[in-house]
Parts: sequence; C-alpha cells; structure tokens
Amino acid sequence: MIFLYKFIRTPKTIGSVTPSSRFLAKKMIEAISWQDTCSVAELGAGTGVITEAINHAAVKGTRVLLFEKDSHLSEQLALQYPEYTTYSEARALSSSVQQLGLEHLDCVISGLPFANFPQRLRDEIMEQVVASLKPNGLFVAFQYSLQMKKQLSRHFDIQTIHFVLLNVPPAFVYVCKKKDPTKSIQP
Repeated sequence: MIFLYKFIRTPKTIGSVTPSSRFLAKKMIEAISWQDTCSVAELGAGTGVITEAINHAAVKGTRVLLFEKDSHLSEQLALQYPEYTTYSEARALSSSVQQLGLEHLDCVISGLPFANFPQRLRDEIMEQVVASLKPNGLFVAFQYSLQMKKQLSRHFDIQTIHFVLLNVPPAFVYVCKKKDPTKSIQP
C-alpha cells in the first residue's frame, strides 16, 4: 500500500504501482558474476526487493551502496540493511564512491524509471554510472519499454535484453558492459 501511495503522490519518481517481483529481481542479479564483484551500487532501491536478492547473492565483504530518493523508503532500507551504505541522490554516485575510498564499482544495478525522467536527468545519471564503473563493468537495469536502448548503447555494449513477463508491469532487463574507450578510437 505504501508503494501505491508513493506512486500516486510522485509518479515521476516511482516507476510502478507495485514493487518489483522476485522474478524480476532474480533476472537482474543472475547476470552478475558475484565471485568477481567486490562493489556494487543499486540505484532506486525502493522497497528492497532487488536489495534482498543482492544480499543473498553477494559474497561476504562485497561493498553495497544503496540509492533511494524517497526518505521513508531510504530509512527503511538503512534499518533493514545496516551493513550497506544508503544515499539519497543517484546524481552523486561518483562522489559517493570516492567518499568510501573506492576506485570504482564492479557493477551498477538500476531500477530507476528513466522513461519518467527529463532527458537532462537521464544524461546526468548515465554520466555518473559510466564514471563510477570500472572498465568492462556491468550496468544492469530494468525498464518497462525499450526506450532507453539507444541511449544505453552510446555508453555500453548491450550484452542481452531479457523480457520478464512475471512482473507488474512486465519489464525488460538490460545487461550492459561498459564500453572500452580504447576500442572506439579509429586508426
């Protein structure tokens, strides 16, 4: 009910009337090699459905940064996952990574409703994600349409796009690898 209430109050920042399904959460985290993942950020952690899947999949010692703009949801996440660091602003991803003394992130997982954001905000967040990820780092995001495919392909090699029917609404999971800037240089 809280999620529905938040959606009605702020539909531009909450992307759905219901939290993500466990099927969507599973599809989001299965593309990640958790044995090789030392640091991960989740953007738009919401009610923590994907956070819970991260919690079960991550190996001991993995640094997890949670980003949730809604203060009530953010407080709940901080209480439920006190070992993770919680932030409110995804546009501060890069500085948050630096504050923790991390050089980069191995993976960024996103549930942000990019289709609801103005283009400028999308661009700002994408720049933060790219700046924060290690070379060949993963960006795994779900969206309710293929609208972001063109923008994502500017920054990432899209490895796969999965369609998850068992979610309300059904969603697309993009699994993307940060482009190697040395390969884009033409001789």
